Amino acid sequence: MASKRERQQVILEVIGQQPIGTQEELRQALSRRGVDVTQATLSRDLRELGLVRAPGEGGARYVLPERLAADDTPSLEFLLPELFAGVDGVGELVVLRTLASGAQPIAEAIDAEEWSEVLGTIGGENTVLIICRGADARTAVMDRLRGLAGA
Repeated sequence: MASKRERQQVILEVIGQQPIGTQEELRQALSRRGVDVTQATLSRDLRELGLVRAPGEGGARYVLPERLAADDTPSLEFLLPELFAGVDGVGELVVLRTLASGAQPIAEAIDAEEWSEVLGTIGGENTVLIICRGADARTAVMDRLRGLAGA
């Protein structure tokens, strides 16, 4: 049985070498390398490693958030449906909630859009703070985000 550290290293190697779209695909790939893991342990490892599912050419795949930033910035129309958890706002501030590790790639994608209503973003682990030019701009941005997310 591999230690947690060794198992997580193998997970990163597998994710880096081949597109993995589901936990079951990852579990099978790990098993082929002699690492047997339960679904609960695999879920915990993915969360601890900060891996997120992001759209790719052949469908969603697991990646590290910093790999998304290193690649061409994915568009919001691909990221939001996968990572969106909710949105709320007050005044000129929008708080966008994401799934774990989703905030950074979404903040990057919002910045890349260069919306005139947005002054800037701050991305945390699962929350993006979007600073808008005013209350009307906040409403427009929230409506646009909900539309892109399909919410």
